[in-house]
Amino acid sequence: MSVLDAGPDRAAEGRPAAGELLRFVALGDSLTEGVGDQVGEAWRGWAAVLAHSLAPGGRDVEFTNLAYSGALTADLAARQLPAALALRPQLAAVLVGGNDTLRTGFDIRRTTLELDATLGELSAHGAVLLTACLPDPGLLLRLPAPLGRPLARRMRAVNTVVHALTARHRAVHLHIADLPWSNQRRLLSVDRLHPSAEGHHLIARRFHDLLSEAGHPLGPPPADRVAEPPPSPAADLWWMATKGTRWVAARSTDLLPGLLALAAAEGVARLRGRTGRHDEQMARAAMQALASLG
Repeated sequence: MSVLDAGPDRAAEGRPAAGELLRFVALGDSLTEGVGDQVGEAWRGWAAVLAHSLAPGGRDVEFTNLAYSGALTADLAARQLPAALALRPQLAAVLVGGNDTLRTGFDIRRTTLELDATLGELSAHGAVLLTACLPDPGLLLRLPAPLGRPLARRMRAVNTVVHALTARHRAVHLHIADLPWSNQRRLLSVDRLHPSAEGHHLIARRFHDLLSEAGHPLGPPPADRVAEPPPSPAADLWWMATKGTRWVAARSTDLLPGLLALAAAEGVARLRGRTGRHDEQMARAAMQALASLG
């Protein structure tokens, strides 16, 4: 694991010098909010787990989680970024993009501009940046091809942008998409879309490894195994019947129409033999969006 697409010399150029990371702010959506890793009545999540392992010698870390479920890249730039800058973070996590792919009005250029602005502002104020490429939600949910293929196409475009902006802003990047979500079911929560407690701990450990490799003095890494036992099948069913159904219902008002529209458009494209052309168009749009940054 390393800084994406950057050798040692290039990775160091323009990035804040390695040092203690005692003010940590997390920006993003439900992944960073901690959905899937419940402690008591609240979400914990990978960022909170990582925060406990950042400081050497038992020093305190000022950790603020600004992420919330449903957030888009535009929400980070408009709502989360001002709050983050006010906290003067030494470390800032920016993980977003999955919700953008689920909207009917998905625009990879707008996503690129908003994400670039967020990373640029945080970097300009001296924060070490954490980024990640995200797994394909259609693959995690095992959606049928008419739904899965357009989501995969969009997710590839977002990850292409994240990879490029990681190098542009000298961020520390984790390939979350490459973690064994499909092969190790225990890493996923009951909704199959978010990490379980063990999955969140895995993300925290991998980011800890990357920051350690970059030379930052850190505390001991997060535990290999979570202290809490995994939920039983009965507990999973109870969660889905109570909190899970409310979460799905709340998201369906904005996600479901977009998914149905995607499926309809994909069906027409398949009938006309144009699915490959749509893949090429989306990839080209991502590259054009990046080129517009200069």
